[in-house]
Amino acid sequence: MPEGDSVYQAARRLRAALVDRPLTVTDFRVPRLATVDLTGRSVLAVVPRGKHLLTRFEGDLTLHTHLRMDGTWEIHRTGARPLPRPWHAIRLVLANATQTAVGMRMPVVELLRTADESTVVGHLGPDLLGPDWDPVEAARRLSDRPDRPIGEALLDQRNLAGIGNVYRAELCFLRGVAPWTPVAAAGDPHAWATLAHRLLYANRDRVGHITTGDTRPGRRHWVYGRAGRPCARCGSLIRRADLGDPPRVTFWCPRCQPSLDGSTPGDRRPGGSSYRA
Repeated sequence: MPEGDSVYQAARRLRAALVDRPLTVTDFRVPRLATVDLTGRSVLAVVPRGKHLLTRFEGDLTLHTHLRMDGTWEIHRTGARPLPRPWHAIRLVLANATQTAVGMRMPVVELLRTADESTVVGHLGPDLLGPDWDPVEAARRLSDRPDRPIGEALLDQRNLAGIGNVYRAELCFLRGVAPWTPVAAAGDPHAWATLAHRLLYANRDRVGHITTGDTRPGRRHWVYGRAGRPCARCGSLIRRADLGDPPRVTFWCPRCQPSLDGSTPGDRRPGGSSYRA
């Protein structure tokens, strides 16, 4: 699933390609929008909100998209090449005289009134890369359920919007806390929110999520995707397990992130919590 910084970059690319230009082609390849034609309308703005994208058009219309696990936006010069394959993965096409944006494998594509955007993003917590980022409010939301595992609380977009599996694992490592540690025992929630903002902000202008400061392949993350490899800090083997409901894989170093009671996610009963994207 894309992290908030990836969505932020996608919004910037779409903004550069589409904003203030009238559309010459709109092709919605989802059944409920198959007859929609926005040709002639200008794109007014493309706004990232956590992991959501809001593309605003003339006439009080907003396109709401969410990339989830596999969705992508591709930008091509209009007329320079055929639409990307596989064609069956294309969910929508927005084109103007010079640029064409193609939405691939998108599970969420919907149109709504711009005035109604809160119905799809109003539940989100403070946006880590938004102009209204509020670490105090994010910390308050993280603290609302003190018995919840910190790893689940970080993924819950109602607390703070933009963290995915990569940053969840890396934040827990950098804070020296096992991902299943209760929020109440995980340390200052304001420090968690501040570190999360710092990591995403540092990566907002580059491809890839670098949390170690080392840009070399294989050294960009402390624990994420490194199960079975030695920890770069202590040499212990990185471990992985599923955490939460629905289960999501997480990674940790057993020495750098000791459990309070010596347990691991596999020793604990699955939690009953859920999160919203």
